[in-house]
Amino acid sequence: MYAPATVVTPPLVNEVDIVIPTIRNLDFLEQWRPFFQPYHLIIVQDGDPSINIRVPEGYDYELYNRNDINRILGPKASCISFKDGACRCFGFLVSKKKYIFTIDDDCFVAKDPSGKEINALAQHIHNLSTPATPFFFNTLYDPYREGADFVRGYPFSLREGVTTAISHGLWLNVPDYDAPTQLVKPRERNTRSTWYVDAVMTIPKGTLFPMCAMNLAFDRELIGPAMYFGLMGHGHPIGRYDDMWAGWCAKVTCDHLGLGVKTGLPYLSHSKASNPFVNLQKEFKGLFWQEDIIPFFQNVTLPKECTTAQKCYIELSKLVKEKLVSIDPYFEKLSDAMVTWIDAWNELNQSADGATTVKVKPTKPK
Repeated sequence: MYAPATVVTPPLVNEVDIVIPTIRNLDFLEQWRPFFQPYHLIIVQDGDPSINIRVPEGYDYELYNRNDINRILGPKASCISFKDGACRCFGFLVSKKKYIFTIDDDCFVAKDPSGKEINALAQHIHNLSTPATPFFFNTLYDPYREGADFVRGYPFSLREGVTTAISHGLWLNVPDYDAPTQLVKPRERNTRSTWYVDAVMTIPKGTLFPMCAMNLAFDRELIGPAMYFGLMGHGHPIGRYDDMWAGWCAKVTCDHLGLGVKTGLPYLSHSKASNPFVNLQKEFKGLFWQEDIIPFFQNVTLPKECTTAQKCYIELSKLVKEKLVSIDPYFEKLSDAMVTWIDAWNELNQSADGATTVKVKPTKPK
């Protein structure tokens, strides 16, 4: 049995969806119950849709499997990956909330160095509810945190900051390493005493970062259309780069739109080390491709006409087809899928002209 965390007053209950991709029973939610139970869950079941996923009693949730995805999206379902954690972005698509928090099913409540349980979701909401400072780095990290401020020499004209669109959390215990690093350091673990850094910082404009989706929150209204996790896993030549791709696309979109991205707190505890040999098979091409993909994103310039995340993403899809197909034909398929994703987003969500949002429902669990 998992020891339950301490009960707290939940913030923004009606404005947050928790999205969880899974292939197994969600027993891990028992430990998160005091923090998560007040919120609505969107569970995206990967793999065999005939398998029944058990969700602990008392949770308010929708569960979507592959049959639901095909039924709701029709031909556009081709843009949602199968047998890969990238399927989680379907939950982003059907949500109607302002904020999304997404977590993996092998992540548990962590404790800070004092032994206090960390309410990861509450910290993410705080990060998203306070400004970011992407244009000038504050050496005391988050100046909006209680007890902190802007240091001497920080321009007063920039102290209002900008709206935060992404909050990227970290992990204790099993680190999020690529396969080669896993093989070199198979027993390495992040401990509270050596890895815990009590800080949140804004990632500067023009700087990319490796986004990990196991502990991630974002403002769906501002950046949701750019949070597409690509074509990964079954039927595709690459895996385990779904969150990386979304992170690169979302970061250049945030930079262009003048939005902020934070990283640091909150921590959670990542419990399961995946097989490094299986991971190497999935990552192999990506390890080479990223050396060309990252410079591509570093040099992306979006036109001033791109005033929304949707417009930015369509422009990125064109640039992907123009610049990355020389690496591998896969990128032509990915470019087309990016367009399909935006088409699906626009179809299921309220458009700029105020059209009615389409409501979708999963198949009721047996």
